[in-house]
Amino acid sequence: MLYSLFEYLNKTTDLPGMRVVEYISFRSAAAIIISLLIAIVFGKRIIRFLKRKQIGEDIRDLGLEGQLQKKGTPTMGGIIIILAVIIPVLLFGDLQNVYIQLMLISTLWLGFIGGLDDYIKVFRHNKDGLNGRFKIIGQVGLGIIVGTTMWLSSDIVIHEKIFETKGYNVTDVETGEVVNSYTEKHIISTTPEKTTKTSIPFLKDTMLDYKVLTGGNDTLAWIVYIIVAIFVITAVSNGANLTDGIDGLLTGVSVPIVMVLGGLAYLSGHIIYSDYLNIMYIPNSGELIVFAAAFAGALIGFLWYNSFPAQIFMGDTGSLTIGGIIAVFALCIRKELLLPLLCGVFLVEALSVMIQVGYFKYTKKKYGEGRRIFLMSPLHHHFQKKGLFETKIMMRFFIISLLLAAMTLVTLKIQ
Repeated sequence: MLYSLFEYLNKTTDLPGMRVVEYISFRSAAAIIISLLIAIVFGKRIIRFLKRKQIGEDIRDLGLEGQLQKKGTPTMGGIIIILAVIIPVLLFGDLQNVYIQLMLISTLWLGFIGGLDDYIKVFRHNKDGLNGRFKIIGQVGLGIIVGTTMWLSSDIVIHEKIFETKGYNVTDVETGEVVNSYTEKHIISTTPEKTTKTSIPFLKDTMLDYKVLTGGNDTLAWIVYIIVAIFVITAVSNGANLTDGIDGLLTGVSVPIVMVLGGLAYLSGHIIYSDYLNIMYIPNSGELIVFAAAFAGALIGFLWYNSFPAQIFMGDTGSLTIGGIIAVFALCIRKELLLPLLCGVFLVEALSVMIQVGYFKYTKKKYGEGRRIFLMSPLHHHFQKKGLFETKIMMRFFIISLLLAAMTLVTLKIQ
């Protein structure tokens, strides 16, 4: 809104300072500041409102230390995150940018599904919340929306760089003899291309085109891409949901992920930087840094109240939204294959549940009684059972997330 207003004033008036919104660095800084202020200032009012309405978490006794003390803590705090993301993006983002539109739709879509789940738990007193199949239907629906938009939108393309190789000779000034020679590649043009290509990490000059899986058929390739989008969104949002189990854990580990994705979006949207780093050039994707800045600010601001001892829980309203945003963001910048590394904490948490459940069912069928590999799943509860305090678990997972984020950035130079 402010972006469009300032842009209009810049074209129609001579008022000083109107061009400042042209700089994405200014708009990103403004977005993170506003999102932080919204989360911190208005977050407290939302917490008070939720307490007055007695919208509190009904804690199940899992035998964890200090668990029952959290009974009655307000939930549905994901509303704070959603508001702190959407408002700055509406103010400082280019709302005509298709990537921004996709991110806003994804935020509201999964926020609604998570909010409905929390509503059933709190007001209908149903601990199971929204039936799992309806969550999956919602995630599949978002995957179809994202995949179809990536397919049909004329604004979503990548640019294939066309190079010209030139040879140069180094001559001796005195003798005029050639003492050395070398070649350099220069970009002479870029060609927009509608494609199902995505980046493969750790491999140089290599991109995966989903078309190879369909024998070169374009339509089938996009159908495969939509299926991939559904899988990525479902996997990451559910992984984030499982990670949200102790105070500040999901919020903390998500911040490095969002910052890395924001940096990758900026680099992918800049033709010079993308050429230097030998990564895919995606026009207009740089605008996503404004969304990433607002999202990071919202997470940090929410951590103000969600760190131990938590004054509010995000609920599925927040956890499903966080995971979905990360997944869609990665799809937009063609970095979905980086997610197993970047979101390694989500992956391990989800795997711990699948391994635990699978092994329990297997041993029950074979021996007549179920056995467990972990003391409890997801994995953070296993460490709680071993006597580690919540803050120590949260900080160690945060450090691991930082390490994985750094390793993800290293792939830029390995390519």
